[in-house]
Amino acid sequence: MFAKETYVARRDALKKLVGSGLVLMFGNNDAPRNYPANAYKFRQDSSFLYFFGQKREGLVGAIDIDNDREYLIGDDIDIDDIIWFGFVPSVNDLAHEVGVAYSAPMSELQKMVDQARSQGQRIHYLPPYRHDHMIQLSDLLGIHPLQTRANASVELIKAVVSLRAVKSDEEIVEIEKAMAIGYEMHTTAMKTCAPGITEQFIAGKIEGIANGLGATSFQSILSMHGEIQHGYPSPRQLEAGRLMLCDAGAETNSGYCSDNTRVTPIGGKFSPRQRDIYGAVEAAHDAVIDMAKPGLKWLDAHLTAARVITDHLKAIGLMKGNTEDAVQAGAHAMFFPHGLGHMMGMDVHDMEGLGQNYVGFDDEVQPSTQFGLNCLRCGRRMQPGFVMTDEPGVYFIPHLIDLWRSEGKHTEFINYDAVEKFKDFGGVRLEDDILITEEGCRVLGEKVIPYHIDEVEAFIAK
Repeated sequence: MFAKETYVARRDALKKLVGSGLVLMFGNNDAPRNYPANAYKFRQDSSFLYFFGQKREGLVGAIDIDNDREYLIGDDIDIDDIIWFGFVPSVNDLAHEVGVAYSAPMSELQKMVDQARSQGQRIHYLPPYRHDHMIQLSDLLGIHPLQTRANASVELIKAVVSLRAVKSDEEIVEIEKAMAIGYEMHTTAMKTCAPGITEQFIAGKIEGIANGLGATSFQSILSMHGEIQHGYPSPRQLEAGRLMLCDAGAETNSGYCSDNTRVTPIGGKFSPRQRDIYGAVEAAHDAVIDMAKPGLKWLDAHLTAARVITDHLKAIGLMKGNTEDAVQAGAHAMFFPHGLGHMMGMDVHDMEGLGQNYVGFDDEVQPSTQFGLNCLRCGRRMQPGFVMTDEPGVYFIPHLIDLWRSEGKHTEFINYDAVEKFKDFGGVRLEDDILITEEGCRVLGEKVIPYHIDEVEAFIAK
């Protein structure tokens, strides 16, 4: 938790941006895994955590902008809770810890909402992503649960995005802590990678590192099938001569994340064709770091990465024709079917639950419908304080290759006969987290996980 003054300042800024009305900020409740008493590990809602700081379940923050009153709403625990889970401070004490003057039991929330509506106040809330919140909002507002997302406050969404998108110095410190844990996770995966070791075993080791210091920021992706974007670890044994893709990150106890991807040759050495494909991704990754700065449209960074990849694939005979024409047509997307990267902070895909159009796009840059480009999560201009992931990739997805070839798609740009020989390749993705600074960008993390080809082979050889 940050100092009380941090949360007070954040709420004050939010009030100025929203202007008027009653803001409801829902914290999360416990979620049962398979029966009521067996819950998933609790994770607080990130926006609630950003503005109200408390990690206890069953809380709602309320900000009455018109009357300049703030509340923390929730029920105090009883002796049964204390027996099983230990003592927790009262809701009133939790409120005062983050500079909130008033507290109230959950039974008062309906009265508060009814009074605000009777006085003509607008009720602002963020799009709910949990069904218990949808039901609670349905009861509070008298609308169908499935209408709750559509009725979320656009003014509040835009205000939260504008505040959370720009990371403060103290937030960067927390992200750097997550990067340090991520470094240990990824270098451990690289050291453990060897023929005969299972994907599950390596994933278990690196997730143990994260859980010992905080948590994982998302379910780890670790697989020889790097062509599968979310290839979760299986009991398969690693095979010599193939590549292991590991996309994993850590979350600190304060809720800030890291997100990196590395590819390790199983057996310690890249083959010539692995070097060719890896080199294309490495060049695209580094080109983005060289160009990232305030004012750059992230869409343009994505297209630059696509051009670099296309040029490299042309050089080894997998693509052909004019590079710019190929990228404009979307031919490269058979190999690079996702966006360059996303914002990162408290959520590993920061604020994605608020609606990607509000987070990653604006009036100037709108999402595309073109295959591959439609998966770009952020296209807007960069600002100092943004934290972005830089994660280009090249993949050989057999079913996609077969589909496009059967449709005669982009035959003027893709050498399908040559591509056919790569259908057993897998995929390569390299990912780092960068901070946009006043002059350019900085790769986060005191130590960068090895990723240049010679560095990777030398690291494994140790």
